[in-house]
Amino acid sequence: MSQHDLVQSTNGDITSMKYNGVEAQDQTKYSQLSSGLGSASCSWVQTGNSNNYIKITCTTSTLTQYYVAQYKTPAIHMGTYTTAEPSVGELRFIARLARSTMTTGITAADVNGGTAIEGSDVYLVNGQTRSKFYSSVQFINDAVHGVTGSGIGAYMIVASGGYEASSGGPFFRDIDNQGSAQQELYFCEFPNFFCSASNALMNSGHTQTQDYRQGFHGPYALWFTTGSAPSASIDLTFWSGLGTVSGFVAVGGRGYVKGTASGIPSAYASDTTIGWSNSVAQYWTKASSGSFTSPPMIPGTYTMTLYKGELEVGTGSVTVSAGTTVTSNIADSNADDSTTYIWQVGEFDGRPTGFLNADMIQTMHPSDSRMHSWGPVTYTVGSQAIGYFPMAIFQAIGSVTMRFALQSGQGGARTLKIATTLAFAGARPVISVNSAWTSATPAIPDQPDSRGVTRGTYRGNNIAYTYSIPSGILYTGSTVNVIVISAASGSSGDTYLSPNIVFDAIALY
Repeated sequence: MSQHDLVQSTNGDITSMKYNGVEAQDQTKYSQLSSGLGSASCSWVQTGNSNNYIKITCTTSTLTQYYVAQYKTPAIHMGTYTTAEPSVGELRFIARLARSTMTTGITAADVNGGTAIEGSDVYLVNGQTRSKFYSSVQFINDAVHGVTGSGIGAYMIVASGGYEASSGGPFFRDIDNQGSAQQELYFCEFPNFFCSASNALMNSGHTQTQDYRQGFHGPYALWFTTGSAPSASIDLTFWSGLGTVSGFVAVGGRGYVKGTASGIPSAYASDTTIGWSNSVAQYWTKASSGSFTSPPMIPGTYTMTLYKGELEVGTGSVTVSAGTTVTSNIADSNADDSTTYIWQVGEFDGRPTGFLNADMIQTMHPSDSRMHSWGPVTYTVGSQAIGYFPMAIFQAIGSVTMRFALQSGQGGARTLKIATTLAFAGARPVISVNSAWTSATPAIPDQPDSRGVTRGTYRGNNIAYTYSIPSGILYTGSTVNVIVISAASGSSGDTYLSPNIVFDAIALY
């Protein structure tokens, strides 16, 4: 950065990024926060260990953007400090790279030359649906993502703790890449469902399940290589020696939580996550043989959450102090893990894994020709694999019908449980049983007010509904029972934008 006029002093735009003499920056659109700060006051200083760092600080009334160059390191380190939701829109850093240099991104997000089929963000390209949303990866698994070209690669690294001031929790996902006339690489800092381009999203508003957080977002880095992905384990201790960095809390000013997670079914022993959150920060880690230690956390009182897969199965409260490690154990208290069901379709784990089209929904639109028919579907419990049961129902397409037989002694008054992970346009499940009884319509669910499955996600708020089926309604013996599940809503829409529900699991007890 010291050899080139990389950052415009009047607005903080990055205008040039050269690696091994190759210009990576697009020259028609620059790299910047959102679509640009408009105007900002920028200054620079040589600082840090042996003056081996250049720190550029760009300031507006509610936001400070930091760019840091490290001697002999092919990276631009960054951090973003906010005191209010910025007026520039969704908070995200977008590296707009030259398509001629960075030729290869994420195929499902390459919309170049496509025709828009939903809004201005889902396209049809050579017979396949594409969208920037289909590049998203859950935060817990998204430490490194990037694009490449001949002898060059550019990667966004969001190392441990880099999402602490973002929103949404460990399973939130947001845009990583969009291939258009530019190759866009993102870090979304305010994720509120999905942002746009190849950016880093801090707070974006795409299927947002939490309020935005302010403060220091990051650190994160745009790292250049000869093509292969860099390690996510980068040394960020230098940030504490850069002088004033608003909102940054060094490791010495943080604390830890350790403990044991118990009660999780053995099938989820390697799929157990512990999360911590409050209005200031969020963190998470995986349990190993039930034991866990948190990342370094900003002092404060946190809600601690235990996840089986992606389902919340236990909560607690813990207070973290600087320079200390507190022990706080947590247990699975979810009734699903101690209930015996007559039958069950799917697993109560906060995701539609195994259901029809669930393996494709994150990388293509429901209308894609590669998808299986959404129905209406009739499913026979006990004789069909769960892959025949749809992961979602759409009001405009129709209901799902479940057929099953009950043995003697399994009749009488029973309860049907339907667990959901997301709903659109106020949809909630209503059931009818044997054309003899219909449930009441549940209250409108607390779900994000934005598109979901058409944008490649099943993640919203996990909501379970129970329906008390009166005695005398269900048959026993050879007579088949029929339950019809429909999406009820006061709203309407066309096909895949009609009110819809995503299933987690369904069970009778």
